[in-house]
Amino acid sequence: QRAVILLRAKAVEFDVTYINLREKPDWFLKISPHGKVPVLLVDDQPLFESNAIAEYLDEVVAPRLHPEDPVKRARNRAWTDFVPTFAAGLNGITYAPVDGDLDERVAAARKVVDRLEEALGRERDGDGPFFNGPDLSLVDAAYAPFLQRFAIVEDILETGLLADYPLVSAWSDTLLADKRVQSALPKKFPEEFRGNLERRNTLAWQVMNAA
Repeated sequence: QRAVILLRAKAVEFDVTYINLREKPDWFLKISPHGKVPVLLVDDQPLFESNAIAEYLDEVVAPRLHPEDPVKRARNRAWTDFVPTFAAGLNGITYAPVDGDLDERVAAARKVVDRLEEALGRERDGDGPFFNGPDLSLVDAAYAPFLQRFAIVEDILETGLLADYPLVSAWSDTLLADKRVQSALPKKFPEEFRGNLERRNTLAWQVMNAA
């Protein structure tokens, strides 16, 4: 999804082929050494891993979404590297099992949101609304998919996680309202996401079906 956001932001024409990650086709495994998505085919040459694809797109297609200042660019890359930690914190809530301790998971998520709240206050030039300031960056594209998924589950579980984090909350609202982010979701995403919540026997699925 990150790659699609960037392709939209750069107005690049592209085709998307979606696959079932539970039944990966042989042709996909041949071009994806790690068996993961996304994979970007450039003149039949496969590029894989989200960070690598994002960096490639930013190098070869204008407009440049990375900061021009090399120090700030390096700091942006460092915060992109924080995405897996941040995602794990939010996913602890998103995919909380029926028999899990939700309060404990929210407390764990707060630790990572704390760090991102501080980063938004420190890294921006001006008041935003994006990570660096007024324009979408690679950092925004990296975090947006996880904030989208969390927002869906937060509407169900109502943990109030982001209530104490005005910068992260406003940033999330900005990303979720951005057409480049919205249009990156496949048409069947709501159905597939609900199916994933059901397969994992999540608390969100139970609450949604009890309503």
